[in-house]
Amino acid sequence: MFSELKPHLVELRKRLGLAVLSIFIGFVIAFVFHEGILEWITAPLNEALEQVAHLSKKAADGMVTTHQVGGAFFVALKVSFFAGLLGALPFILYQLWLFIAPGLYNNEKKMVIPFVVGGSVMFFVGVMFAYYVVTPFGFQFLITFGSFLYTPLINIEDYVGFFTKIMMGFGIAFELPVFAYFLALLGLVTDKTLKDFFKYAVLIIFVLAALLTPPDILTQLLMAAPLIVLYGVSIYIVRAVNPHKEEEDDEDDKKEEENESKKDA
Repeated sequence: MFSELKPHLVELRKRLGLAVLSIFIGFVIAFVFHEGILEWITAPLNEALEQVAHLSKKAADGMVTTHQVGGAFFVALKVSFFAGLLGALPFILYQLWLFIAPGLYNNEKKMVIPFVVGGSVMFFVGVMFAYYVVTPFGFQFLITFGSFLYTPLINIEDYVGFFTKIMMGFGIAFELPVFAYFLALLGLVTDKTLKDFFKYAVLIIFVLAALLTPPDILTQLLMAAPLIVLYGVSIYIVRAVNPHKEEEDDEDDKKEEENESKKDA
């Protein structure tokens, strides 16, 4: 058994090695520009702090701080890794495709470009949605709440971890239509499958939203709502690729009736 798995493990190690190398290259490049990247990352936070200063003139102005001796250096490493991962994403998806391609048919292997481009685009759309829609509302709500009583002193290390978690969560969540498309292409799901699973999907979506977003209902809804919409879009995508056939249901019903009649006889 191990001898059969060994070639797959060797291939997996090769693809993972190339993916890690691409992330490292992206990390090195991003580290050179980490100040500009950090400025982009902290822009929603600074806007929220300015909002606090505007609404609460009597309160002291909030500020971004660090609680570690090498805090600024470790933050630079974190933001560089995050940017490097985003920059290497198309190449990582390409390596993933090369790993699974040997198990696909020739016509399915031609879908490499839609997989890489579609997966990358939807991930970046999720990140941009989180940055321009979710974080402005979420951060302003969380920081301005109670600002009349407390001065917000934001730890930059915690903020960067918090920010990247939200960005990655939305990026992965927006991959739903892409995964649905390829599952339908492989014949693993139909539009009826997704429709029947819808009520469970809504529950799972809200659980994921609670885990991947700050503990406030506004941000959770801002994540859950587009995911539900994307799930609906996925149903139409799957219907176009692998629609459910009523004939299969009729055949299954006939077989069940025949089996029941045989049992009665």
